[in-house]
Amino acid sequence: QVQLVESGGGSVQAGGSLRLSCAASGRTFSSYAVGWFRQAPGKERAFVAAISGNGAMTYYSDSSDSVKGRFTISRDNAKNTVYLQMNSLKPEDTALYYCAAYRSYSRPGFSEYEYRYWGQGTQVTVSS
Repeated sequence: QVQLVESGGGSVQAGGSLRLSCAASGRTFSSYAVGWFRQAPGKERAFVAAISGNGAMTYYSDSSDSVKGRFTISRDNAKNTVYLQMNSLKPEDTALYYCAAYRSYSRPGFSEYEYRYWGQGTQVTVSS
């Protein structure tokens, strides 16, 4: 069983930065892949980034509102925490951001249906 708690959200102007944290319970956190997803008002929840249990593999969304080159996912297993550093934020990044996890010893998944454990979300609002 893993419990996830997100923090670090807030309001920022376009071009600014935020760092989200996802703190996990449990003693085998390094066995879990972790992903970040976001849901904007009126839209479906969408994949943002994911990282493997040992941190060796990272993936980012390649959708039209790509975060590649602006967001960086990382983890510190000693602290049971995954981070999402978000730079050059845009108004279209405004959303409720969730972290999620599932036990995996391979590459992290892109689909929310692969993830078993979810946090409650943290709101990010970017103004123009």
